[in-house]
Amino acid sequence: MAIVKDKVGVVSCSGEDLPEGTISRIATRIVLEKLRPNDTVTICLPLFLAGSEDERAFARVFPTIAIDGCDKRCAEVGTKKYSGKPVATIVVSEIMQKYPYLKAKSRGKLSAKEKELALKVAEEIAAKVDEVLERKKRGDSN
Repeated sequence: MAIVKDKVGVVSCSGEDLPEGTISRIATRIVLEKLRPNDTVTICLPLFLAGSEDERAFARVFPTIAIDGCDKRCAEVGTKKYSGKPVATIVVSEIMQKYPYLKAKSRGKLSAKEKELALKVAEEIAAKVDEVLERKKRGDSN
């Protein structure tokens, strides 16, 4: 019998009109591919909102973190509406306030500073993943 490892879902902003949306998606990819590849899976926000039961079911069963570009919090709102409240929400525009020297300006090719911002966001996501998995391990549902 196979043992299923706990995973944390990461649902990222899909907004393309703001550079912060691009940062959210790149940061999510960094987490999925480099920082926590064995602990995370992504949930496709457009599929999720369009009614994909697979995407919605995953977010109902596994803890999910919403990564939003701005204070509209579309990933958080959609997750909450269709699957339940995310265990956490990370908002790129709020993280940028901690690092005023890092600005999101481009929606395409990122500058060195934008790459640094994406890494800072990814590190915050990874820390939240660790926190969620540690709580699950202790049996704490909050």
